[in-house]
Amino acid sequence: MTRFFQRFVFVLSLAICLALGSGFVLNEFGLLGVRADGRQDGAYRQINVYREVLDKIQSDYVTEPNINEVTTGALHGLLESLDADSSYLTPAEYKTYKERAAGGMAQIGLTVSKRYGYGIVVSVAPGSPADKEHLEDGNVIESIGDQSTRELSLAVIRQLLEGKPGTQVTISVVRPGKADPVKMTLTRTVSATPALGEQQYEGGSVLDLKPGALTASRVDEIGARIRAAGASRKIVLDLRDSSGGDSEQGLRLANFFIKQGTLATLEGQKFPRQVFSADPAKFLTSAPLVVLINRGTYGPAELTAAAIEDAKRGDVVGERSFGLGSVQKTIELPDGAALLLTVAKYESPSGKKIQDEAVTPTVQVGPAPSEDDEEEAAPPAKGDEPLNKALSLLKAKNV
Repeated sequence: MTRFFQRFVFVLSLAICLALGSGFVLNEFGLLGVRADGRQDGAYRQINVYREVLDKIQSDYVTEPNINEVTTGALHGLLESLDADSSYLTPAEYKTYKERAAGGMAQIGLTVSKRYGYGIVVSVAPGSPADKEHLEDGNVIESIGDQSTRELSLAVIRQLLEGKPGTQVTISVVRPGKADPVKMTLTRTVSATPALGEQQYEGGSVLDLKPGALTASRVDEIGARIRAAGASRKIVLDLRDSSGGDSEQGLRLANFFIKQGTLATLEGQKFPRQVFSADPAKFLTSAPLVVLINRGTYGPAELTAAAIEDAKRGDVVGERSFGLGSVQKTIELPDGAALLLTVAKYESPSGKKIQDEAVTPTVQVGPAPSEDDEEEAAPPAKGDEPLNKALSLLKAKNV
């Protein structure tokens, strides 16, 4: 067995079973290593397949392969086969990842994920460099610089889009209905968080709140607006393109409108089941409510919408949300690499996994998703059709 071959088997074994100790399998990956009857199961048998494949690559490939690149590619593929948010990071990638996590990086105003194997735009920050280039949710980022996003983990895609203020990044974007990608160069900037959007309709009887990112301070602002509005004001909670914040704040926002019952649950194979229940002391209003969502509704905002929908607290209007509701764990490996592994998923009160099923509106306004989730661009609507529908629904409700 060659040195490269030994390295491959060692690293791959780490990725599959992470560790063996004291006769117990630390099954971090949801892959069975040793069954209850003591027999080795599929993941271990597959190592022999990987050995055979690598041996054939080394002996029969047209040129001598770079085994380091082969093994890294195999590990990337192994993690990403689980879900878009699980990633293998090489030592160099993980070092950059930690630097990014420390903050201070400028951005181009995109929230991104992976779908169909490529980077995809979830939402665009208003006034950002990406907004000025008319990027929209659903646009596919085909490449960053000369690197195809199909070959990059989500963590690395996000790293490459960020950088020092004033630096530039070139991306190729595929828009709906266009066959060829459009190349554009954007300058990274440090953008201020947009203010809470607030409008009044129907002679002031309807309060329209658009929070954007669900941070603690933003949810505090929403709470203050609701208290000031009083019980006589109907509410439109516009969660379209709300893609930032944290899950705790998404559930806290839902609690403003739901007095009791389950808001969400969180569970994983080795993650203790958590049930998040409404706290009556944090409940603020029973006023008629409509929630607006679209494909850019992502993460914490999806928890809010799902809780309100399942509690039948108000109508949810618009398009199906993006579908993100999970917890990742960072697992450092001995060689300085790391795994970002999904260890738990949020479920709505009715038991739907948001990561897998997203949030489907009670009133569909906009393009209906096809069976394979490849949505067509909507034709231009007169005015704001989802908002108009929300106002129509509220008009028929008594305070």
